[in-house]
Amino acid sequence: MSALSATTVRPAAGEPATADWAEQVTSVAIVELDDAGVVQSWNRGAERLKGYSATDVVGTPFSRFYRAEDRDRGWPMRLLAVARAEGSVEDTGWRVRRDGSLFWAHVLITAVQDEDGEPGGFVKIVRDLSDAKRLDDEKDGFLRAFAHDLLSPITALRGYVDLLEDEIPEAQAGLLQHVSRVTDHIIAMVGELSAHVRGGHGGASADTDTDILPLVHEAAHLVLPGDVNERVHVEGSGRANVSTDRAMLRRALANVIDNAAKYSEDAIVVTVAEGVDDTVVSVADTGRGIDPSDVATIFEPYARGRLSDPDDGGTGVGLASVRDILRRLGGDATIASSPGCGTTVSLRLPAAS
Repeated sequence: MSALSATTVRPAAGEPATADWAEQVTSVAIVELDDAGVVQSWNRGAERLKGYSATDVVGTPFSRFYRAEDRDRGWPMRLLAVARAEGSVEDTGWRVRRDGSLFWAHVLITAVQDEDGEPGGFVKIVRDLSDAKRLDDEKDGFLRAFAHDLLSPITALRGYVDLLEDEIPEAQAGLLQHVSRVTDHIIAMVGELSAHVRGGHGGASADTDTDILPLVHEAAHLVLPGDVNERVHVEGSGRANVSTDRAMLRRALANVIDNAAKYSEDAIVVTVAEGVDDTVVSVADTGRGIDPSDVATIFEPYARGRLSDPDDGGTGVGLASVRDILRRLGGDATIASSPGCGTTVSLRLPAAS
């Protein structure tokens, strides 16, 4: 093959060592395959990673590095078929070493051509991500246990709130309702976390027709106790034609309203505009705004604009979470801002089908 020549059969004593650059790479496996998936070359990185020497594997099918169940479902050849059709393919999963042990690999397979422009096989680059996967698994294990252990006391708290409903004076019943709503919101968040660490995507639950107006007030009460009616003004449609996950949308709204309250002391205006294809909920403040240079990256995790203040208490996570939620709901989040004039965050939701 002409793309690489990474053969790792060691030269005999006295013969010059190969100068091929792929042969010198030891941090990743670089392997050439012919069009049928038969190994043609094998660099030192492949030998270090998988335990085979070049003489062990050159001339044998590359499918030998896959688990039996992956071979049975035809996965190795399916990867080659995609690479052949699309130019390249990436895959992450378990691979097998010579001693039978498994490692977590990221694989890039690229189709190459010969001097005449005809299919010339493939070049495969393999990285060992076992350490990263182990850390991810440990993190997921911690989150799984944490979500489980957190749910019990919160559920108990919700029960105590129910018991107090018949005991407190009527004048304080409104405050208890706020405590109940916040508790329910936390329970919903813990449930979402549990779904994620069980192996799901933390995606939306069953959609329900959503009345935007009370949802906005619920979200505001989560972050502005005792100050909602003075701070939050809602304009536009009270009920929009959306079918969505109420808990997730409420969380996104709470994040946006919290940001608006954090960076502005004036009224926060929430506008609901219902269109043919979507509904847009906009939250506008008159705070310090965002520098134009930061607008393009402000939704990135941990991004904080240059106009932010360490005393604001922000972490750069809220807006990233908002955009993630809206995209999981089938919509998106955008932002418009002028320094010294304020910021408007718009949440677009698809119309109910």
